[in-house]
Amino acid sequence: MLVKTYGSAVYGVNALTITIEVNISAGTKYYMVGLPDNAVKESLRRVASAINISGFRMPKQKIVVNLAPADLKKEGSSYDLPIAIGILAASGQIPHDELENYFIMGELSLDGSIQPIKGALPIAIQAQQDGFKGFILPNQNVREAAIVDGLVAYGVDNLAQVAAFFNKSETLEQVRVDTKEEFLKNINNYEYDFADVKGQENIKRALEIAAAGGHNVILIGPPGAGKTMLAKRLPTILPPLNLSEALETTKIHSVAGKLSAADALMTSRPYRSPHHTISDVALVGGGINPQPGEISLAHNGVLFLDELPEFKRTVLEVMRQPLEDRKVAIARARFSVEYPASFMLVASMNPCPCGFYNHPEKDCVCAPGVVQKYLSKISGPLLDRIDLHVEVTPVNFAALASSNDAEKSDIIRSRVIKAREIQDKRFEDKPELHYNAQMSPKMVRKVCEISEDGIILLKTAMERLGLSARAYDRILKVARTIADLAGSENVELEHLAESINYRSLDRDGWAG
Repeated sequence: MLVKTYGSAVYGVNALTITIEVNISAGTKYYMVGLPDNAVKESLRRVASAINISGFRMPKQKIVVNLAPADLKKEGSSYDLPIAIGILAASGQIPHDELENYFIMGELSLDGSIQPIKGALPIAIQAQQDGFKGFILPNQNVREAAIVDGLVAYGVDNLAQVAAFFNKSETLEQVRVDTKEEFLKNINNYEYDFADVKGQENIKRALEIAAAGGHNVILIGPPGAGKTMLAKRLPTILPPLNLSEALETTKIHSVAGKLSAADALMTSRPYRSPHHTISDVALVGGGINPQPGEISLAHNGVLFLDELPEFKRTVLEVMRQPLEDRKVAIARARFSVEYPASFMLVASMNPCPCGFYNHPEKDCVCAPGVVQKYLSKISGPLLDRIDLHVEVTPVNFAALASSNDAEKSDIIRSRVIKAREIQDKRFEDKPELHYNAQMSPKMVRKVCEISEDGIILLKTAMERLGLSARAYDRILKVARTIADLAGSENVELEHLAESINYRSLDRDGWAG
């Protein structure tokens, strides 16, 4: 008897419907076809044990399982449950008339219990688009699927439950998630606050500008100056995610298997801080079975690279193209996938190996030429893509001991939101643009017009600092953001001067 069940394969952050065809006929062998990988091929042992322990009978006949379309590689263990249900239906142990209405996904343990899967949200979206009535999946993932409107999501713990559901001897309870309530519940729930940081007002100002325009920023300063502390608090002054951003971010984390069972929707901006020993593939994504990397997990949020010169040069260089294009394309012989990667890069570094070059009180003990060698670990093209270079100096005792309350993140965020609203209006006819940092060179010329005095100031700075054409655009973009924060229609001289000031690494003082 031939029976069909339905599941899905995830490619990139989107899913594709897979039909699992099971045919049982005279014979004794088991065949799995349709380009399965080893995890899928090994499903026979898990499925056979789960069926027997759940009180059913594994047919001792010829079983052919086809995963269609047959020319796409099928990976992972999440096909166990639809294969097992297909075998039970094809052998007449459960009815098959309702199977066409449901997506079924889950990994089986030998005792019939069901383990979580990756990519539940994009799979649920695909099921809804294809007109399926419901989605049966592990309880640990059901809240992800339940946020999709128009699709009934059932969470299950074991194979016997699913079989009883199709036998109509047991009902499954639909899991419901109020997307709006889920979205609003933790939207402003942050562990950190800028009020925790004493002093460093100029650094807070630079991070406010970075947040308002979506600019990349590098913090340069000695150990203990507060670089990491400030970077951790940057997400708290970014505008809250809107619903479409929350869904897009949740999809990526769902595909990577990073959502907990309690999470249905990511409501706060991601903050990723990989260790400097990370590999190229782990940072940008890829691998034998392509997975999103850290830069995609930081999509719509912040990627913090602490001690930037300690990262391998190749790791930093592969980041150059995603910083420009805001996406990562991973190509393989048979297919290619694309992951979004629109993130704010925040990097920190010591000014030299000992950490005290340009320190106001301590002397640098590095040998001549060592500072330049240390800074040269970061290539010029990568530095060009970082809009703000900010020098962080240590906080003095008076500022640390002060009882004055620092400005809270909420207050800073309200100014950032106002600046973003100005940018939303500016780019309303360009749906691909959301903030100043995303402007093309053509847009920069149009939006960032400056006066004659501004042109002279910028020309002098360009010549003195030896800036590239890309750095020229960056200065104008940052100046435009500073003007937006000030509520100014035009880019004034003071906005331009402040923007030029945020190019620390281009100054002669950093030449070594």
